[in-house]
Amino acid sequence: MAKLTKKQKEAASKIDKNKLYSLKDASALIKVLASAKFDESVDIAIRLGVDPRKANQMVRGVVTLPHGTGKDVKVLALVTPDKEAEALAAGADYVGLDDYLQKIKDGWTDVDVIITMPAVMGKLGPLGRILGPRGLMPNPKTGTVTMDVAKAVAEVKAGKIDFKVDKTGIVHAGIGKVSFGAEQIYDNAHEIIQTLIKLKPTAAKGTYIKGMHLTSTMSPAIALDPKAV
Repeated sequence: MAKLTKKQKEAASKIDKNKLYSLKDASALIKVLASAKFDESVDIAIRLGVDPRKANQMVRGVVTLPHGTGKDVKVLALVTPDKEAEALAAGADYVGLDDYLQKIKDGWTDVDVIITMPAVMGKLGPLGRILGPRGLMPNPKTGTVTMDVAKAVAEVKAGKIDFKVDKTGIVHAGIGKVSFGAEQIYDNAHEIIQTLIKLKPTAAKGTYIKGMHLTSTMSPAIALDPKAV
């Protein structure tokens, strides 16, 4: 087991390991724990009482964070020529079609989100083995396959993220930066928690939210009180 650095020990000493923190208290504490020289990302991990192996207990959705993610999201709009101008005006970083399809085929995936149109999805099918494992394959359920390309681009740039429960029953999401105010971190975390509650599968029995932790890139995890939400 790797030894903790002096800064890590100092941060750990500020957390009561036997305490479940309220979201408001944790949102303030996460800023105190940050010690890196860069603007650390703030993440939330939520363990759900579902069995992801069963289709009727899969939890997946989208949420627009009130204060964005704090990250400059690179968006590629794979669209026909008649949609290029609106995609660019909405803030897409890369716009085009066949040239970018070839670049992806050659291994280029230097983007965070790909937005496209229903008519183009047929061309993306053969690239599934490249885009799928990287979480870049557009999906109508997350709003990344749409005729309203401008709206989709604008929403992603404003802080819209998609999430999916993993095979262990946990949802991971980046919800901001430590440079955010405590209230902004709280608002973003609260938004995704409430969205998850609304998405509770009817087939899920027992306790739905079993545990939650808030962390920054370099800090230890802060355990949250599930009952407080």
